[in-house]
Amino acid sequence: MNYKTINQVVTTIFFLIGYSQNLSAQKKSNRANSMNSTKWSSSVQPSKLDNSENMIQNVNPLMCDPDSGICEIPQDTQKYENEQFIEASSDYSSPEKEKKAIKIIYFTDPICSSCWGIEPQLRKLKLEYGDEFEIEYKMGGLLPDWSYNSGGISKPSDVAHHWDEVSLYYQMPIDGDIWLENPLTSSYPPSIAFKAAQIQDGQKAIVFLRILREMVFLEKKNITENDHIRTAAQKAGLDPEKLLTDMPGKGLELFNADLQLAQSMSVRGFPTLILNNSVYQTERIYGFKPYSLFETAINKLAPLAQKKGYSKDWMSLFSRYSTLTLREFSELSELDKEQSKSILDDLVTEKKLTELKTKNGSLWILNHKLSH
Repeated sequence: MNYKTINQVVTTIFFLIGYSQNLSAQKKSNRANSMNSTKWSSSVQPSKLDNSENMIQNVNPLMCDPDSGICEIPQDTQKYENEQFIEASSDYSSPEKEKKAIKIIYFTDPICSSCWGIEPQLRKLKLEYGDEFEIEYKMGGLLPDWSYNSGGISKPSDVAHHWDEVSLYYQMPIDGDIWLENPLTSSYPPSIAFKAAQIQDGQKAIVFLRILREMVFLEKKNITENDHIRTAAQKAGLDPEKLLTDMPGKGLELFNADLQLAQSMSVRGFPTLILNNSVYQTERIYGFKPYSLFETAINKLAPLAQKKGYSKDWMSLFSRYSTLTLREFSELSELDKEQSKSILDDLVTEKKLTELKTKNGSLWILNHKLSH
């Protein structure tokens, strides 16, 4: 076999070793881990791992700073020329797409608690300024594995209390008990799954990502497992078997490309949104920020941007987003928390919504789903 064929085989075997439910594959994984505990990380991000090795020992990416709203990762901060950004974001000038005033590159991760925290801001931004921008989701690779030992965080159970705390801070339901009951070994499998979803349909992939987040933050489901990935794909209207088939091949390739782009743009934490207009002026939103900052960035890059009104009644909102947290409903309806809670409770009583309760808040789900 030539080198390219060998490399493809090795990559595919490694993916199956790490995440297949096949018993023999699991045994191989254990042997591989004993030989080289960083094999997975180095196969995904070979050019930067050695440079970051010392930093990895001093940073745990799941310990997000609630004040700054950043889930930070150890990473080389080398900068590249802006031309690489333009080339990597070539969809901005794609002739088959309507060119909008602003292109947003959003670096995120399925298990980033701060990214979950800005869901209300992003949803409102799409309602008010969706005609002015297009958004491209990139995976940043928050948790390669558990090679971290600082700040008292060395194992999954250490994260449980922290997630409960940030849930209160962001006022978004997060149940940290997943790290006690069924902890994730990495955020890479659901990230690769998202890239595989994008191959099928970009908009459905965003719905798929939202479902994965609801699974991990509220339902305490280990979204590295194929069964949960399959279920999320079905709910999003994707072909689950094609998605799983694409993961170790094209999905992994696209994930690698996202990691390289994140490094080239010096992205060191999530959420990071890089906004770029047609004359290459740039604004960067880093971490959990209020909605006003998102709006200011849009207006700075597109002074002629038109803020669009939208219907704020419950049916219109749930027709657009079939699941909403209390903070999301309050933000989008522009009602205070007490009013919002009263409306949502009444709708549950009327069986128009279903409430998914967690110890740190609830998610309201539209019965007889109308749209994503």
